Amino acid sequence: MGSAGLEQTKARLHINCAQPATRTWQRKFDDEGKKIEQFSMTMNDMISIIPLILKGLMVNADQMGKGRDIQYDPFRKWMDNCYRGLPIGGLGAGSIGRSYRGYFQHFQIFPALYEEKPILANQFSAFVSRPNGKSYSTVLSAPTADALKGVDKATIGSWDWKLKEKNCTYHALFPRSWTVYDGEPDPEIKITCRQISPIIPHNYKESSFPVAVFTFTVQNSGRTPADVTLLFTWANSVGGRSELTGNHTNSKMIERDGVATPSTA
Repeated sequence: MGSAGLEQTKARLHINCAQPATRTWQRKFDDEGKKIEQFSMTMNDMISIIPLILKGLMVNADQMGKGRDIQYDPFRKWMDNCYRGLPIGGLGAGSIGRSYRGYFQHFQIFPALYEEKPILANQFSAFVSRPNGKSYSTVLSAPTADALKGVDKATIGSWDWKLKEKNCTYHALFPRSWTVYDGEPDPEIKITCRQISPIIPHNYKESSFPVAVFTFTVQNSGRTPADVTLLFTWANSVGGRSELTGNHTNSKMIERDGVATPSTA
């Protein structure tokens, strides 16, 4: 290996994962973004495209009759979603979207099927404890009030959804992104999550996969040591029409002789 190659290798080994790139697309978690304007048409416009609508409906009916998914549904109401960040994957084999507010959304694994809404079970969470007895915890994302509306308070609704949005910044530069939690959940802790999808030169197949590596860097500016635990939860969903598309099942658990087993009831 020449000296130039050796220097490049040393540089790669000393990458600071906590430091976002110099020029990135940035958003604060509390940034409401720009709302998407809904498409509107005049009466004359609607009358003029009636033949096109009828033809599209006939094509959709034919596809549904053959057991195929329709490519375009003119009556589908698209979500007004301006919170999208860098996707996981996206070069051909589908992608998993991630919001600049920290949660996973907009699954595009199957052609013509999109899971727009956040799947709230898919989260990173942080727990911090110190020798003085103080402890802090939070889910590392900030879903909108609409996303949390109607959530069961006894299950996911009981999680620690108390992230202070003003302390969190998202940086994106494809295929990488950085989410910086400065003072969250502990005011003297800084957590940086680095996301990167593998883009391999001259290898389109593996580069197209919807996969990513997440690297966390934790910095403690306090005078006492901190015990930090990171938790990752995933609902085994791959997107689609429901969260059950990953073929997972939920069942009640009962305890017998100190061992939890699925209930047969």
